[in-house]
Amino acid sequence: MADTNRSSLTTPLKRVRGLGSAGSGTDHFWKQRITALAQIPLTLAFVVVLLSIIGKGHAEVVAIVSQPLVAILMLLFVVTGMVHMKIGMQVIIEDYVHEELPKILLLALNTFFAIGVGVACVFAILKLSFGA
Repeated sequence: MADTNRSSLTTPLKRVRGLGSAGSGTDHFWKQRITALAQIPLTLAFVVVLLSIIGKGHAEVVAIVSQPLVAILMLLFVVTGMVHMKIGMQVIIEDYVHEELPKILLLALNTFFAIGVGVACVFAILKLSFGA
């Protein structure tokens, strides 16, 4: 009878502990690539909007940002940027921080920072778009 364990690439210790791939590497990889790809046209649109409001007064800026297409493009820019940033920093933290407690703390701070910046930006865009 053939021993099936000999052909396995899993070490005995790994089989005992039940440790294996967390399964999120591919998911992060694709999210990172998709958000990066989405950022290309969104960044161009964001730069065009910024260039169009240079030197304008508050009322003119509110009029431009309150256009639905402009507001939606700016919101998409912020959301995809924050997701891209969070995933990128998470990968860096996971790769280069080896102690467990600092890694957990930094991952939590990374998440809170991305959410905080994202919410502040979304709030500002919505406030401008609804005529603050």
